[in-house]
Amino acid sequence: MTTTEAAEAGQAERVPRKGAGTGARQPLGARIAARAGGGVMRVFLVLVALFWLMPTIGLLLSSLRGAEDIAATGWWKVFTAPSELTFDNYQRLLDNSTITGSLFSTVLITVPSTLLVVVIGSFAGYAFAWMEFPGRDWWFLVVVGLLVVPVQVALIPVSELFGAIGIFETTFGVIMFHTAFGLPFAIFLLRNFFAEIPRELLEAARLDGAGEIRLFARVVMPLGGPAIASLGIFQFLWVWNDMLVALIFADSGSPPITVALQQQVRQFGNNIDVLAPGAFVSMVIPLVVFFAFQRQFVSGVMAGAVK
Repeated sequence: MTTTEAAEAGQAERVPRKGAGTGARQPLGARIAARAGGGVMRVFLVLVALFWLMPTIGLLLSSLRGAEDIAATGWWKVFTAPSELTFDNYQRLLDNSTITGSLFSTVLITVPSTLLVVVIGSFAGYAFAWMEFPGRDWWFLVVVGLLVVPVQVALIPVSELFGAIGIFETTFGVIMFHTAFGLPFAIFLLRNFFAEIPRELLEAARLDGAGEIRLFARVVMPLGGPAIASLGIFQFLWVWNDMLVALIFADSGSPPITVALQQQVRQFGNNIDVLAPGAFVSMVIPLVVFFAFQRQFVSGVMAGAVK
């Protein structure tokens, strides 16, 4: 290559390509994507979050207003008349033995139902993932098939069964129902999560003399913490917010909070000063549980997404 040709080649390399350089106009899609990570998208997400929280905020403000104020104007009136806010409604709520007793009944139903599903589902998920027994794959298909069985289909036959064995309209019966219908999803979720654990890690633990129980407790359970936390949150929210099963199987003398609030609406349609704080309390407890375990929940949902 001559000196002249080399100079021309170098000059051609210095000439900017079409669309390159600082003055090039980017496509519309690229500009939108660039703005998405900036302030515009953040403002949009904040507005979406506020819109999503608006019913909760409205319920909270309504629970802090008197019955006359609630009947006269909307909850947004408190921004112009903050003197309407009062905690008297919560005092009446604490004095209402039906509501306070229903909160205790809800805890008595929700906590055992969640713990039983988590414990039994963990053992069963480990067995389906790493233990060999006859018909393991066929039994797992049965578990998967149970996922599509709706709760409404089992209400009548389970009611007859519970009546025959004497646990109909009891707290124990509600716990058994929630546990039975929560186990298929729990086993399916945990089995798939436990199956992703490296086999070499389990074999190394067995070579060190670990039995199945010790292997499950020392290796599998710590690694499965995110999935177990996600399962616990799902089960807790489902049982706490349930009204259909509780309405049919729970003891009418000590119903959970969802049934108690429904009965208050039916019997005392105008006592909004008790219903509003009761509904807010019944809603805020699951929110506290969710945000308390939010990190574990997100880890469990994202587990397995990145190899």
